Amino acid sequence: MNLCDGVIRNDWGVSESIGFMLIFTLVIVGIGLVTLYGYPILLQQQVNTDKRIMEKNMIVIQNDIKSLTFKSVPYKETSLKVAGGRLTVYNTLFSPASSSFKISYGGPSTITFHPGQLQYESVNAQQVIAIENGAVINRPMYQSGSVMLAEPRWFSDFDPITSNTTTVIYLIGMNSTNLMSQTGVGTVRMQLSETNYTEIPVTGNTITVTYTPDLTNDFSVAWRNYFINSLKWQETAPGEYKKLAIATPHTLVIKSYDIMVKGL
Repeated sequence: MNLCDGVIRNDWGVSESIGFMLIFTLVIVGIGLVTLYGYPILLQQQVNTDKRIMEKNMIVIQNDIKSLTFKSVPYKETSLKVAGGRLTVYNTLFSPASSSFKISYGGPSTITFHPGQLQYESVNAQQVIAIENGAVINRPMYQSGSVMLAEPRWFSDFDPITSNTTTVIYLIGMNSTNLMSQTGVGTVRMQLSETNYTEIPVTGNTITVTYTPDLTNDFSVAWRNYFINSLKWQETAPGEYKKLAIATPHTLVIKSYDIMVKGL
């Protein structure tokens, strides 16, 4: 308290006001810094978490498909949360531009198969995760390249006693009564609709598989790595892979399954 020219002045209030303004300014600046730098990081972390959860969900669905096909379970359903994107079923007849597998085993005979897709698409994460012909594949959106998160169940077996080579190819198609899409919490309900078993003697001892990608979802890199690195097949042209048997006779076994998605 000061006495000047007969007037009593109190500067304590001025000091408290300045202190309050300084503290208030620091709080506002802190909130602004958190909003400017911290909030985008939190959003990106949430996007990455949603992506990892969907990768696990798609592998769970792949296991359900294995139960339907390999274990002859008639019906499977899985509850899951679709966050940060959309889960869609593209059936085998969705578009003539959809991906296809052409199998030739000598002579003029060939088999062309359109597998369809169960696809998760996230604009925020810029990622596409799909189940195609029994494989779980991830690719960056609007960019080239892809990686196979879980492989299908193709294999070759050589019997040294009979000198017979058997190559088994599984063809798994995803179908639905109409175009289905889901966001949020839902249940994927699937039913085994049709099964076909074909055993074919191979002419010329060579099997050729040609993969033609979807024009909008190119998983060529993932399938190329699978054929070359996992199956040890030879690449004879872009998208064309050959399996040469160790010895004759060579038998091709094709097991095809039709999975009907009843709802999302």
